[in-house]
This record gives sequence, structure tokens and C-alpha cells, in this order.
Amino acid sequence: MADQNTRPLGAQISHMLKDRGVDVIFGIPGVHNQEMYRGIEEAGITHVLARHEQGAGFMADGYARATGKPGVAYVITGPGLCNIMTPMGQAYSDSVPMLVLSSCLDEVAARRGQLHQMKDQRAAAGTVCDWSEEARSADAAYTLIDRALAEFKMGRPRTKHIQVPIALLQGLAPPARPGDHNRALISAEPAQTGALAFALAGAERPLFVFGGGAAKDAPAQIATKLLERFGAAAFTTYAGRGVVAPDYPLLFGSALARETSADIFAQADIVVAIGTELAEVDIWRAKLGQTCPFYRVDIDPESLRDGQIADEAILSDALAFMDDILRSDVTPTPTKWTGKEVKAARARWHAETDAERPGIVPICDALRDVLPADTMIYSDMTQFAYVAKEIWDMDRPGHWHHPYGFGTLGYATPAAIGGAVARRGKPTLAIIGDYGFHYTMQELGVAVELGLSLPIILWDNGKLKEIEDSMVRAQIAPNAVIAHNPDFVKLAEAFGAHAVAPATLAEMQAAVLDAFDADGPTLIYLTPAVTA
Repeated sequence: MADQNTRPLGAQISHMLKDRGVDVIFGIPGVHNQEMYRGIEEAGITHVLARHEQGAGFMADGYARATGKPGVAYVITGPGLCNIMTPMGQAYSDSVPMLVLSSCLDEVAARRGQLHQMKDQRAAAGTVCDWSEEARSADAAYTLIDRALAEFKMGRPRTKHIQVPIALLQGLAPPARPGDHNRALISAEPAQTGALAFALAGAERPLFVFGGGAAKDAPAQIATKLLERFGAAAFTTYAGRGVVAPDYPLLFGSALARETSADIFAQADIVVAIGTELAEVDIWRAKLGQTCPFYRVDIDPESLRDGQIADEAILSDALAFMDDILRSDVTPTPTKWTGKEVKAARARWHAETDAERPGIVPICDALRDVLPADTMIYSDMTQFAYVAKEIWDMDRPGHWHHPYGFGTLGYATPAAIGGAVARRGKPTLAIIGDYGFHYTMQELGVAVELGLSLPIILWDNGKLKEIEDSMVRAQIAPNAVIAHNPDFVKLAEAFGAHAVAPATLAEMQAAVLDAFDADGPTLIYLTPAVTA
């Protein structure tokens, strides 16, 4: 006689995830993965029904970025998995802990013409995630899930995919064993931190770069204390904004992509990069520009061996590393960096940003001035966000999320929904362009259904303006950059959302504040015609 705890494996997986701390799952049920839904309510997990698997993936991504916990998605065989592969790639490139669980066919080599059949589903998913595996037994499914969750905690968190055959999901299985909820920090060798502390103490122009890895690990005050201790100047990547207090006088900001930032690195006598790949999308040039000793601190061994070769590579969590350096017994040399030179450089870069994409800086400034403390922002691939990422200092880390690496359109709306689900009662905001909104506009229905007080700023410049500008610079006659747009205000209202089209910056500010208190999402339609 079967044990009373024996259930179909699909149900056991939900119970296992609940035991491991998963409270929300995003997805869409289908005939192939319906067994995964048997245990969701029984386990006490909230399920958010997306309108498209791409939306489910971005919601899981947004939820994970807001909480630091894994974002979990359930999808069906074949097209369901294909639809979520773009979010999987985005989460992979931006180091987001996303776990995608899909069904798969029991046999694909000897049978053709089955519903949702792919030639090699597992391999296809593997092209956009850290790893993609098939569980062929209940024990294998439990082991792979625990492996994924452990790697999220102890290494660089990147997308994982596990597929389970339909018959196995339907079959009875015992429960998974209780989970281990501990996290082990990776710390650098004492000799490494000691040597770096000594080198920093002897430097007259130490310069730090803080990336998204530091934003995930460390509170703002610890990085600022580290800089103050050594009189160091700092840059952040776009994802690292908020790691350093915005009023720190030697903060150069998130201007790494400015060509003349290389001149600043050339003045440094030691450079330390923490939690950043220094990838193309961070610096937009081959090298930072330093000629001095270069140290890199990262949790990912692969990143420490990429194109930005350091004189010393240190494998460590950002928080553990900074704490060790702060506790070092050294006496720093007085700094030669000055607040005056930092202020001048920032003013120059601010003016360049405003000149390149005119009219957006005042809107960003007005929006920043009115947002409540602790607002979490999700932005899309739009010129509005490109400007904001350079001129908008954050007062806390991990509160501006963007599709940095993969650079997909349509990210912001569903990702902000995931963030709002995670942050009920706290302010969450989406910023998206008119073209990107087309990609995932259907997910507006989810925000309405859930009653999320979510302002969605839709920036409509009537075209793919960034692509048009790029074509002009390349001396290509702009074509295929203008698409017919609907009346976005009426469209939002048709979904049941609130909608407003402010004509002035003051009206925009009022609309945003009202949206945080509304009984559902509010689309705030902005164009370059918005005036002061």
C-alpha cells in the first residue's frame, strides 16, 4: 500500500519548492505540464498566470531581482519553452536566479508528429542558460532542483532549466527530503586581502569600480566606508548604481561608457573592480584605460579569466571581501583625488548625455525628484532609460533593473509586475518605450487582474529612435524605424487599467504619485512634447 505522502511527481515538485522557500510561481498551464499544477495550491504557493510565456519569464526575472530569491516559472513542452527562452537568456546575461521547469515528451527519437515536439528541447534551452538537464527519475528531479538552488546561493546566479517527461510527472513518487537553507559565503584568501589592503594604503589615487555583483551582495554604506577609508574615487556600472552613496564627493557615477572616462583611469595608481564583468555593455570599449596595477574581485571564476585580465584575480563575494579589507590594519596615504575634478568630469558627461538625446534629462530629473523613497524601477531598451542610466544616481543598490546584457525589448512591463508582486505595499515603477511596449503589452491584463498599483511610464517618440540615429551615423537612409501605434491611453483603458497623458512635467509628477495609490496599474503616456 502506498505511503500517504506519495503523490504524483508533478505535485511533489511544488511541495519541494515550497519547502525550499518558493512562494510564487509564474507560468501558463497546458495539457503537458498540468501535473505540475496539481500541487501548487496544496503546497500554499501563489501562481501568477501570464498571458505569454515570455511574460512569465520576465515576471520571474523581476521577482528574483526584487527579492534575491529564485524566480520560478512553469512552462509546457515545445512552444512554451521556446517562448520563455528570451527571458532565460536575459536572466543568464544579467546574473538573475531564474529556474525554469518544463515538461518534455517521453520519447522523441522513435516517434514523430507528437504535439509540441522538438528535435532536442533540452539542447535548445541550453543555449540560453547556465545548464539544461532532463530528470529521468523522481530522485533526479529532486537532485537537479537542489543543485540549481544551491548554485544560486553559492555561485554566480544564472538561469537553470530542468525538464521532466510527462509520464514521470504523472507517476507516483515519495516526497523530497527536507531542504538545506544555509548559504556559504566565498571569501578570499587572507593573504590576498592583506596584500591588496597594503597596496591601497600606499596609493595616492586609488580607483574602484563597483558592478551589479556588488549591488546584490553589499549595502550602500559598506562600499562608501571602504572608499572613505582609502580616499578612493569610484565609478559604478549601470547595474552597480546605489552601491556608493550618491553624495560621496569622489563618485564619478555610472559614466564608464563615456570615452573620456579612460582618461580618469589613466590617472589612477591602483584600480579595483568588484562584482563586474567589465563587459562590452558596461564600458563600450576594449579596455578601461588604466596603466597601473589592476585587481578584480568576483564570485565567478570565468569572469576573472575573461578579456579584462587583472594583475591579481580574487575569488570572493563582494560583501565578504569589502568587510575583510575594512578590518585590515593599515594606514592609508592621503588621497590626491579632489571633489572639484570629479564634479567637473560629471558636469561634462551630463552635458554630453543631454546633447546626444535632447529633452530627456529634464524629464528624468522631474521624475527622480518626486519618486518615493525605496522605489524600485524596471526599465526597457528605450532612449529614456539610456539617458537615465547615465545621469540618475541611486541612493540604494539593487533598485534599478534593466535588460543590460541580452538587451531584449518588452522586458519592463512584465518584470515590473514580478517586482510588484514581490513588493506589495512598496513603490514599483516601469519605464518602457512605445515599440518595446508592443512586445509584452498583453501582460497589462495581469497587472489589472492582480490589482497592482503600478505606474507604467510609456515613452513614445513615434519610432525606433535609437536605431534611426544609429543608421544616420552609419550613413544609412533610415528605413523600417516607424510603426503604426495605437491610441495607448485607450488601449490601457480597454484592459481595465487607468491611463493619463500628462502635458507638463508637473502633471507627470502628479500622475506618478496618484498611480502609486491607485487600485490597479496606470499607464502614463509621455512624448517629447511634454513641457516644463
